[in-house]
Amino acid sequence: MCTFNGARYLQAQLDSIASQTRPPDELVICDDCSSDETITIIENFARHSSFPVHLHLNDRNLGSTRNFEKATGLCSGELIVFADQDDVWKPEKLRLLEVEFAKRPDVGLVFSDAEIVDEKLHPVGQRMWNQVGFSEKQRQLIREGRALDVLLPGWSVTGATMAFRSKFRDLILPIPTSLPMIHDGWIALMVAAVAEVEFIDEPLILYRQHSEQQIGAPVGRVNEKTGVPLVEVIQRAANQQNSYSELTAIIDVVSQRLGRADNLMVPRETLADLESRRRHLRARSELPATLTGRFAVVLKELTSGRYHRYSNGFASASKDLVRGDRGANQSLKLKA
Repeated sequence: MCTFNGARYLQAQLDSIASQTRPPDELVICDDCSSDETITIIENFARHSSFPVHLHLNDRNLGSTRNFEKATGLCSGELIVFADQDDVWKPEKLRLLEVEFAKRPDVGLVFSDAEIVDEKLHPVGQRMWNQVGFSEKQRQLIREGRALDVLLPGWSVTGATMAFRSKFRDLILPIPTSLPMIHDGWIALMVAAVAEVEFIDEPLILYRQHSEQQIGAPVGRVNEKTGVPLVEVIQRAANQQNSYSELTAIIDVVSQRLGRADNLMVPRETLADLESRRRHLRARSELPATLTGRFAVVLKELTSGRYHRYSNGFASASKDLVRGDRGANQSLKLKA
């Protein structure tokens, strides 16, 4: 868990962790220079906890990504589970996550759905997966072992709902800060590149929305400043699209990191798939200005199957044929 001025909601989250039917083996907390009562709350909790609580105080503010990176490096268990300071876990969360890992040793990451609640933990009638567009089609792709198609680069697993095997820590760390994705998206993507991904089709946390959180900042059902409905804020954040250059940058960094993974068996097909994606992105971003030139490129991408594998098939191909500009600044969300 990473904390920063989280006193308002922290106690409820700590209590929910203490109430797990399968208690954690340890709780690692990195505090990012809180100035409220956060530290006092944690220290009081630690004195009465039935499991070890390791509190680390940063000597300077690291920001959420670097703080989660530090906390990840300090964990000693086989499975690492992230906890946000303002959510609430359902009692069976850790037990159900552990069961999924025990079923299949090839699974590297497990995540669940989340119930969206307001700041007072009142349900707003929505679940996270519905709002981020994690459809049945995407679930089937994961079941088929194609999690990379889902996680690169569209829908991202919410960090507060996931757990992963610590043996992938060296592959994940350090977390890049120059890419257009946050730390939980990076972690899910890297684990999916070398291991199987599983999901639990039920909400295991109450995902609290309030005015002080880092992303979205909705109050109750609407954003206090903009008046945007809560669920719309979540949808916007989850469905952000990346430019071709941004997507290529993600693929380049992932490929480089995998190339240095000496202690892991990186599937050859994963590296080949990433290179194939890169070629498709480059082809779409550098379309010729003339119709004849575009037709040749589009035909090549169609016959290779890349339009159907990585984009939206004939629909994407048709758009590329009729547009007269070079698509370098266009947005693309690869088909999941």
